[in-house]
Order: sequence, then C-alpha cells, then structure tokens
Amino acid sequence: MPAHPVETAATSGGSHDVRIMTLIGTGHFLSHFYMLCLPPLFLFWRAEFEASFAELGLAVALMSGTTALLQTPVGFAVDRHGARPFLVGGTLLMALSISAMAAAPGIWAIWALAVLSGVGNSVIHPADYAILAGSIDKSRMGRAFAMHTFTGNLGFALAPPVIAVLAAVMGWRASLLVVGLLGVPVVAAILVQSRILRDQAKPKPSETGPNGRELLLSRPILLFFGFFLLSSMAGSGIQAFVITVLGKLWGTPVAVASMVLTGYMVGATGGTLVGGWVVDATKRSLMGFVVVLTLFAAAMILALGLMPMPELMLPVVALLGGLAMGASRTPRDIMLKDASPPGQIGKVFGFVSSGLPLGSAIMPVPLGFLIDLGHPQLVLPVVAAILVLSLFCAGLAQSGARTRRRVTPAPAE
Repeated sequence: MPAHPVETAATSGGSHDVRIMTLIGTGHFLSHFYMLCLPPLFLFWRAEFEASFAELGLAVALMSGTTALLQTPVGFAVDRHGARPFLVGGTLLMALSISAMAAAPGIWAIWALAVLSGVGNSVIHPADYAILAGSIDKSRMGRAFAMHTFTGNLGFALAPPVIAVLAAVMGWRASLLVVGLLGVPVVAAILVQSRILRDQAKPKPSETGPNGRELLLSRPILLFFGFFLLSSMAGSGIQAFVITVLGKLWGTPVAVASMVLTGYMVGATGGTLVGGWVVDATKRSLMGFVVVLTLFAAAMILALGLMPMPELMLPVVALLGGLAMGASRTPRDIMLKDASPPGQIGKVFGFVSSGLPLGSAIMPVPLGFLIDLGHPQLVLPVVAAILVLSLFCAGLAQSGARTRRRVTPAPAE
C-alpha cells in the first residue's frame, strides 16, 4: 500500500516542509497583497477616469465580494478534483488580472478585472489548506498554518506602501503591471515543484459520512463559522476605530493613537508565529489555549477603552492585545482542520473562512453609528464582548466536532 502523504512528507525532513511553506506562503502573500494594492491608486483613478469615491470603492468591494462568494463552491471543486490545478490557475488569474489593469481604459475595466482577480483569489484558502494538510508532517502542522497566516498579513501590510512608492516613481499603470507580473514566476515555481505538493488524504469509498451540504450546515461547522465571523468583527472594529475612540475618550493625539493601531497590528501579525510554535509544542487541548489568549486580548482592549493611562503605555497595551489575538489564530485554524472529515478540508475552509471578509464588512458601520450618537466609550467594550461571545461558538464547535469524531470511524491508512 502506498505511504500516506503526511508520512511521506515526514520522511523528507524539515527542508521538505520548508519548501512547501515557502511555495504556499508566497502565493498567499500575493493574494493579500493584490487585495490591498488598489486603494492607494484611488486618487490617480479619480483624476484620470473622473470616478466618484463610491465607484472607486466598488473595485475593492467587487474583488472581496467575489472572493467571499466563490470560496465555498471552489472548496467543493478542490475536494473533488485536487488542489494543485486550482492553486496554479487561481494564482495565475489573480496576477494577470492585476497586470491587465495597467491597460484599463476606464473604471469599468477596473471593475471587470477586479472580479476576475477575485475569482482567482477565491481559490487560495481552500487549495492552500488542503495542500498543507496533505503535505506537511503533523509535528510541524502548527508552524505551517502559522506561516500561512503570517505571509497573508505581511501582504496586507506591505501592499499600500509598496504600491504608493511605485506609483509615485513610475506611474500607476507601470506599477500595476510590475506587481501583477510578479505572480508569474510564483506560478512557475509552483509548477516546477508541484511534485512535492500533495493533496489531502481521501476517504475510502466504503467510509460513510455527511455529504457536503449536510457537513457545512452541521452544528459544529456553523459554530466554527460563527467563531471566525465574530473574531473578524472584533479585529475589524479595532482597526477601523481605535484611533478615533482614543482621541474622543482621552484626547490622545493622532500620532500616538496611530502607534496604538500599529502596535496592535504588529502584535497580531507576529503572534501567529508564536501560536504555531505553541501548537506544535503542546500536547494539551488547544481550546484552553484559545480561551486564555482571547480573554487576555479582550482585557487589553477593555483597558484601552476604560482606563486612562500614560501615552507611552497605550501602544504597549495594544501590542500585548494584538499578540494574544494573533497567537489564538493558529490554534483556531488547527481546530477547524481537525474537525474536517477526511477529504473535505477544501469545502470546510472555503466556507468557514468566508466569515473573515464578512465580519470585516459588518462591523465598521454599527460602531460608526455608536460614535455618531455620542457613545464612543461603548465601542471597545462592544469589541471585547464580541471576542468573549466568539469563545462560546468555539467551545460548542469543538465539543460538537469531538462528539462526531467519536461516532465516525477513522479513515483507513
């Protein structure tokens, strides 16, 4: 009988896993980079195309919305046909769509290409997680998932300054052409080394389990969706309004409040790597780790909103809160992987991770209303409460997944 993919990966040592993490992580970096490379160009497009800000914002909305809507059906296709062809095709479509924007004659062309880029981007999460689950040795799975999240966050962080500098130096058309074509060698590298990328293990025909629709509508997976959604809502609330809230509550200067947001984002990004190391090092339940980290993050957020403190302390508190939030993300992802039946990781991650952009879209408007109504003091307590609520979803999801594993036979190796 041929070796199980994870066992094969294990025999190749850590260098094998590092190569896989590099390939998958680079593609994930590009997907996030492309999603945030458009906003810095709004003023260029407004001048050239005479577009309104609503029309400019529609480009980002179309890309993000397309990605969110297609992740689940793409996940079904990944589970059925394998992840590698979708990963190659999606990354190439993303890159070529961005580079083609360099020749856009009007804002309508930007919209059309943003949709195409969103189609390509919708492949990334289902395909990446299916490949990581099938290719990486179990002893390094936490670090692999952590590096995947880290590279995506790095793409978000670097896109605005990089594209702004390039546009100032060479114009917006040339800058989009350059960053878009950077995806071509990434696709070539994935093709050349595709032999080391293995798909998730498939269940035997004799093994029974829920079909795709029943699985996604099952109680544990819906609760995991709620967990991801609420976590994203909380993070989005901090990113959108922490600067405004600190200014209104404590008179914090914009420069200091901006450092608070930077500290939070740096902590959240670096914390993912800490979480990955802990996942691989610990033999205990990941749920307890997630609870402690999330409650600590909520406490730091409450402290920012309820306790006046020296300005120098504000970024430190935000850094600690962000570090706890980031460190909780890798255990969260591993818990979802472990709850996914054999051969169904693509659809599960495609569906559940669509809660992340949805949460980011939901939260800013109601929090903005709170500030408009004269209640900025409620914003950070609401964010902290949402984080605590997410733990109820996580605990119930974990309990339900554990129960299902006890009554479902394990796949034969």
